[in-house]
Amino acid sequence: MAEARRQTDYAAARPVPAKMMLSVFDLDRTLTILPTYTPFLLFAIWTRAPWRFLLLPLLLPVAMLYALKLVPRRAMKQAMHRIALGRRLAERDAARLADRFARRLVARGLYTQGLALIEAERAAGRRIVIATAAPHLYTAALARRLGIADVIATASTWRDGWLTPTIGSANCYGGDKRHRVEAFLDVAGIARDRAHIRFYSDHVSDLPMLAFADEAVAVNPSAKLRQVATARGWPIVDWRR
Repeated sequence: MAEARRQTDYAAARPVPAKMMLSVFDLDRTLTILPTYTPFLLFAIWTRAPWRFLLLPLLLPVAMLYALKLVPRRAMKQAMHRIALGRRLAERDAARLADRFARRLVARGLYTQGLALIEAERAAGRRIVIATAAPHLYTAALARRLGIADVIATASTWRDGWLTPTIGSANCYGGDKRHRVEAFLDVAGIARDRAHIRFYSDHVSDLPMLAFADEAVAVNPSAKLRQVATARGWPIVDWRR
């Protein structure tokens, strides 16, 4: 009986493991001044094959269908990729293009306040994660330049060393982004109740993830997100002013 009591006392005295502190950042218009997907594709055309600018009118039918919500965002992004990069791109060329675009973003495409915030969160011992609907291809290249190891993004499809227009998974957007973050926690061995998640986003489409986080922060918010953040008492940060 005494031995059992000693074991119980020992168990009660063991320190509770500290929570894993994560700061999760959306990318487009949160850390970046402009969206990134269209600029990436235009950058690819300009630097690789300027003649492809002549193909841009071919996107008009798909764009109209997308505006009418008759085709999903995924289909629109795949059509844009096909026009800008073709049906396949060698892995080495894709990596070089992604790194050049990432270098361009670091030079003049990111909010300096966002970079400072990342460093402050890192200095506070928080694990930095980027979670975005942008392609993993250039998001990972950007993350490497920012010293960020954890990237959750829309996957590309590679076939025999060639990049294809097909999106390799669900578009990492809205509810799918939250599911991807939950999967990341599972793979990383981080129990949700042992994690503190701070999530930064600019857009109301991220409401599933904002609701999932322990702390939601509206950054450069769209009008709808500003309304929601005000109603729910979330902090609002605007670097556009």
